[in-house]
Formats: sequence, C-alpha cells, structure tokens
Amino acid sequence: GLFIDTNKAVLQGLDKTTARVSTFELNINERGTFGTLIIKVRACRKRPPTEPPESAAYVEVLDKKIGEEPTDLFAGWMFASSPTLNSLEHPVYDVWVLKCSGSRT
Repeated sequence: GLFIDTNKAVLQGLDKTTARVSTFELNINERGTFGTLIIKVRACRKRPPTEPPESAAYVEVLDKKIGEEPTDLFAGWMFASSPTLNSLEHPVYDVWVLKCSGSRT
C-alpha cells in the first residue's frame, strides 16, 4: 500500500509501576525521554485518507540508567494498528505508536 511520510510521531508510554500513561509527540530525529528511556523516531509514515488508517514509525529506544552508558533496547518499525507485533521489551516501560501527524514538506 501507499504510505505518506510525515514529520511527527505521536507515541504513548506506560509506566508499569505507576500505571500512568503519557502521550508525547516527537519530530522526526528529535530525541525524547520517557523515564530512563531515550526515544528517537527516524521515520513516520501513514496511509492516505482514502485507505484504512495505519501509521508506522521506525523507532530507536535506548535505556539510560543513572551512572551508566545508554544501552540499545529497540530499533524497528512499530505499527499503530498492531502494537504487540513489534513491541518494546522492558520491565518498567511500554512504548507504542499512536499515529503519525504533520506533513512532510
């Protein structure tokens, strides 16, 4: 199918210890943090309005514990329609893609 490149990604993160869900928006290649995680979205693509909704983002996640070097945790495509397909494995945090927004100029 056809996908349109966008310049923003909307993600959600769950802190399993507090059960609190946060929603955050990142520009492509902007670095964001959620708890000890460092999150960067390399690409975010969505289907055109004429097709069934789907957003896919290429996400890189590092885990940065205090006093330690960041470790690679995840790198790959996350799909909004099936968050469990390619998901982050972490004891404390879950992160998934909600949608891609903005348009690539």
